[in-house]
Amino acid sequence: MQTEDIRLDGNAAGGPLRELFAMDMTAALATCSGCGTARAVGALLEYGHEMGLILRCPHCNMPVLRMVRTPKFLRVDVTGLSFISIDESVS
Repeated sequence: MQTEDIRLDGNAAGGPLRELFAMDMTAALATCSGCGTARAVGALLEYGHEMGLILRCPHCNMPVLRMVRTPKFLRVDVTGLSFISIDESVS
C-alpha cells in the first residue's frame, strides 16, 4: 500500500479534533518539552493578564502553553509541550 493511498487532507481530522478541543483539559497529563516532567494541566502555573495566558512548568518554569485572543483569532502556542495524554474515561 502506498502512502498516497491512505493520505487525506486535514479536513478529515475535523471530527476527532472537535472531540479533543471540547474536553476538559485540566486533568490531561502534559509533558514539558524542557525538563520532561509530566503533570496534570491543572497543576501547571498560570500567568494570565490582558495580553493572554501562559501556563508554565512548575519544575523548570518553561512556558508549556501560551494563548492569546485577537479580534479575529484565538492563537495557541504549545511548543513547550512535548506530549499530552487525555484519559477519556474521565470525560
